[in-house]
Amino acid sequence: MGQLQKELLLLFSIPIYAILIPLEILLSNFHHWKFYSWKETIVNIYLNLLNAGIDLLLRGIALAILVYFFAYHIHLQWNPVLYWVALFFAEDIMFWLEHYVDHNCRLFWAVHVTHHSSEEFNLSTGFRSSVFMPFYRYLYFIPLAFLGFHPMDILFMYAITQTYGIIVHTQAVQKLPRWIEYIFVTPSHHRVHHASNIPYLDKNMGMVLIIWDRIFGTFTEELPEEAPRYGLLTPVEKPQNPVRIIFHEWSAMGKDLHKKTSLKDKLGYIFGPPGWSHDKSKLTSKQLQAEWEKGRNTN
Repeated sequence: MGQLQKELLLLFSIPIYAILIPLEILLSNFHHWKFYSWKETIVNIYLNLLNAGIDLLLRGIALAILVYFFAYHIHLQWNPVLYWVALFFAEDIMFWLEHYVDHNCRLFWAVHVTHHSSEEFNLSTGFRSSVFMPFYRYLYFIPLAFLGFHPMDILFMYAITQTYGIIVHTQAVQKLPRWIEYIFVTPSHHRVHHASNIPYLDKNMGMVLIIWDRIFGTFTEELPEEAPRYGLLTPVEKPQNPVRIIFHEWSAMGKDLHKKTSLKDKLGYIFGPPGWSHDKSKLTSKQLQAEWEKGRNTN
């Protein structure tokens, strides 16, 4: 990443770390909102450091792969402004795709579930990283390199959009003006995403733009009558234990794979959506939502 890009990134991100988080903590304490606890905050920081360490170790590999595909990129004539605008839109939709897969394939959910495991929702929750995501995240950037976006620019744009993604992890900001809520991911949208309420499951996948969710049918408003309950449908045992937080879904998947079922069923337990079961003993989010909707219509 070039020196100018590093300086821009620092300029953009430092206010979050140095100003917004302490401000939210102060407001939370002053208003008795109880958004933060020391144990959860420390766990969030610890998981972020683990993720950052793995990311640092793998960054050279990721960059080399992107450089390889960039060498065979399609030669398009980009206007400098259009280049960055196109990169932003392209990267944002690829993040939506990655996020959608993370929520709809159990193998990847086993990685991503770490980010959703906290029963608190605050700016520090944005740092509760999916520890093993650096092993595969860059694969979603390969099409961008092939389209002619420079690998360093791809990583820079991701860092910028990821910083925005941290900002929306807050309960201190309510609904924003209607036009902003229609186009951008807002704290309200992301509260829905982190909620374990059945109608909110697997909704609002966007990083910066909410338009992809509106287009692809994964958008849901935050409802006044449905206050978000944060965390997982099945809470993690020992919720402050980093090993349990990171590996609990892998452990559950291993137990399912040891069941005496067919190879097809075993593949379903790996690649099917979270909650899939061969005997319907558990339900996926879509099945739960269908039952919830049916019950609501009956009443």
